[in-house]
Amino acid sequence: MASTNIEFKDNTLVVVFGASGDLAKKKTFPALFGLYRDNFLPKGVHIVGYARTKMDEAEFHKRATQYIKNPDNSPEITEKIEEFKKLSSYISGSYEDSDAFENLEKHLQGIESAYQGDETHRLFYLALPPSVFIPVATNVKKFNYTTKGINRIIVEKPFGRDLDSSRELLGSLKKSWTEDETFRIDHYLGKEMVKNILVLRFANIALNAAWDKNSISSVQITFKEPFGTEGRGGYFDEFGIIRDILQNHLLQVLSVLTMERPVSFASEDIRDEKVKVLRAIPPIEPSDTLLGQYVAANGKPGYLDDDTVPHNSVCPTFAATTLWIHNPRWEGVPFILKAGKALNEAKVEVRIQFKDVTQGIFKDISRNELVLRIQPSEAVYLKLNTKTPGLYTRALPTEMDLTYKRRFQDAKIPEAYEALILDALKGDHSNFVRDDELDVAWKIFTPILHWIEGKNGAAPKPVPYPYGSRGPKELDAFIGKYGFRRSQEGYVWPVTSLSNL
Repeated sequence: MASTNIEFKDNTLVVVFGASGDLAKKKTFPALFGLYRDNFLPKGVHIVGYARTKMDEAEFHKRATQYIKNPDNSPEITEKIEEFKKLSSYISGSYEDSDAFENLEKHLQGIESAYQGDETHRLFYLALPPSVFIPVATNVKKFNYTTKGINRIIVEKPFGRDLDSSRELLGSLKKSWTEDETFRIDHYLGKEMVKNILVLRFANIALNAAWDKNSISSVQITFKEPFGTEGRGGYFDEFGIIRDILQNHLLQVLSVLTMERPVSFASEDIRDEKVKVLRAIPPIEPSDTLLGQYVAANGKPGYLDDDTVPHNSVCPTFAATTLWIHNPRWEGVPFILKAGKALNEAKVEVRIQFKDVTQGIFKDISRNELVLRIQPSEAVYLKLNTKTPGLYTRALPTEMDLTYKRRFQDAKIPEAYEALILDALKGDHSNFVRDDELDVAWKIFTPILHWIEGKNGAAPKPVPYPYGSRGPKELDAFIGKYGFRRSQEGYVWPVTSLSNL
């Protein structure tokens, strides 16, 4: 049965593979609970956890609900959690053994036997490392694929390590699952502010008119984490900051920010435009890249002090790379993607800096900037120059500020995973990564990844930066060479007021 845009409304099973892992406990199950609490899950849904870990149902329920937030111990939420436990069960088994999947099938059919009507749907969620994607996807297709309704599969990143491994992974998945049935999740596409970019751009002529090389000087997309690898360095060292953040999350934000207006909000129209703009980006040059690795400071250990990290690792924990888009709208505008661990704050934002005003009546005044803060505390603010109050005429930088917590006080902003799982249940691919989009993304990043890994000569050594700093001291000069200008000394956006919200 074709699965396009058919919503799962009842008789639905959700199977979570990797149910004992961190991703499932911290993201998948809390998101499923959030949808259940707000009545967005299909009627009579049943959730089945599957993993290698042997545990009883009580232990599984404890793990599956341990990260669900209930800060005020609300009796209503406590009751909902108990209901949520009743509609979930657990099966343990191998990811490669056909007997285990046959056993899972018996369990699924047992649950479905209580459903009314002939039609049943299944959503399979792979909260797993990529090394087991293929055996699980293949076994599920062989043993757990229902013929009585629609099947869909959600695959988590990373999708490969480079262009060749990604193509191999895609090719193997396609042997079992059609593109229509496959949902490749990048949770940044589910974030409220990323989804808002389309509306800000295409529903506001005032913004869209200035959205090109004639008005914009540079764009920075920044991801900052205030902690290091904290004992998970072995895993991180295998992937590095570019695969972990830039090649997927930040590139997704860039594509939504720069694509042309889609014909409609239909998923394929949006994804067509994203692919078009990514195809206009050539592979990144080493000369457009700054790499860093954090060292011990402020009482915190350095990256190489993590016992799980190889002692001479040159894996970057910070990267700034500049991308160029060769099309009529963006030719010549630098897009600087920056991401780092062990920095001074937690923040993800887009900073669009506009060009200088014509010289003459004003000299040395701040540039306009439009900032979209994706997290924490979603906000959009436009930095403007205004006259200082009083008898003097002097331009002062200030801001028009849309901070979500102030403007939308009663609104609940859903978690990204809630939004995306709901999209998969509806069959809406808009916020998922299409196969050709993934291919183009790897083309942009693979040469720089091979350079970093020393596949074409000596591997570059990242520059050190202290734990808890803004990043490498070389960063200001790196951004400066692309024409970015810092604001006038003394301008501070009043973030302190957020603590009162």
